[in-house]
Amino acid sequence: MGDNSAKLNFGGQETDYKVLSGSVGPEVIDIRKLYANTGAFTYDPGFTSTASCESKLTYIDGDQGILLHRGYPIDQLAEQSSFMEVAYLLLRGELPGKSELESFTRTISRHTMLNEQLSTFYRGFRRDAHPMAIMCGVVGALSAFYHDSTDINDPYQRMVASHRLIAKMPTIAAMAYKYSVGQPFVYPRNDLSYTGNFLRMTFSVPAEDYVVDPVIEDAMDKIFILHADHEQNASTSTVRLAGSSGANPFACIAAGIACLWGPAHGGANEAALNMLREIGTVDRIPEYIARAKNKDDPFRLMGFGHRVYKNYDPRAKVMQKTANEVLERLGVKDPVFDVARELEQIALNDPYFVEKKLYPNVDFYSGVILSAIGFPTTMFTVLFALARTVGWVAQWNEMISDPEQKIGRPRQLYTGPTARDYVDVDKR
Repeated sequence: MGDNSAKLNFGGQETDYKVLSGSVGPEVIDIRKLYANTGAFTYDPGFTSTASCESKLTYIDGDQGILLHRGYPIDQLAEQSSFMEVAYLLLRGELPGKSELESFTRTISRHTMLNEQLSTFYRGFRRDAHPMAIMCGVVGALSAFYHDSTDINDPYQRMVASHRLIAKMPTIAAMAYKYSVGQPFVYPRNDLSYTGNFLRMTFSVPAEDYVVDPVIEDAMDKIFILHADHEQNASTSTVRLAGSSGANPFACIAAGIACLWGPAHGGANEAALNMLREIGTVDRIPEYIARAKNKDDPFRLMGFGHRVYKNYDPRAKVMQKTANEVLERLGVKDPVFDVARELEQIALNDPYFVEKKLYPNVDFYSGVILSAIGFPTTMFTVLFALARTVGWVAQWNEMISDPEQKIGRPRQLYTGPTARDYVDVDKR
């Protein structure tokens, strides 16, 4: 195998492993034959050094601050594209032509309504139920309503299920919000854009007409684009793992939503906003900066730095500009936003933050924007799930079509008791 292999010396035996190269990114040592060759496994908690699949969808270089969807930089897509274009790109591999985009958008708009029986499903939840709890239940229940798109071996049914999930998620999310505030559900309208339709279903009431504000619509569309996909993160890996068993697509996406609900994953923008509210006013920032720098203080600045990006999060640059546009358009006067702007300036200039690469991330800005638009913090992760559904669906489709795909089965390092005999209860 020459230079294109890695040698492992284990137990006095040397074995060769092929080295695979992607189109870009680190080389990958193919250890699929490791157990057969050596009788040993690798130990990799969180799979942070393991490529779990081959993918053509999304590429991240955290050190360089790069995020590409099918090769296109995320900032170009967010600034120049629309969420429907990005959805098409992730699903089909290329940006659509004008007629392709119109056809795709029309298809999605024709699938936005929910089976009417599902509205009674919502009424089974308590009014104070967290919207993410409702999302998990309702999305999982879709497989009980749409039997004609659950055969994963039929490419046509997979496509229909993909369209349904992308189209119905805004309706499901808006209904979760309406239910939590005791307002009537608002049906979708086919003459509005994907994002405009969602805003109307969320914020309109029967008592008056609702006009979609183009600045707010554009900001929400950008937020959706920036959260559309992010490689093999926890929720995406969950969707793939669930799908590897042959589970239907609605169940797989419900599993992804459940994983995203975790505060370490989807709840970061809510945590960032809560931190800004805790600081409260600009004059208290120095006190909290001092606490953040103190190793013995448990306080942590939320919304800064990123596990993957060791540089400025490319999504944050777009969000920064959008945050300014939204706050200016709405004319919102809130000390929380003053705190956010001041804290941002400190983080970009203070040597402590710069050296540790604690740049404001996408969660820092998106929480500020969503709050200004009028979303409660309980809806933040729901919006994340809405946007990420496109990525999940694209990843699921890719996995189903992959001839190398097999049911996920991680191994373990067992440290429990060795074999022992059962002792009767009277003798213990």
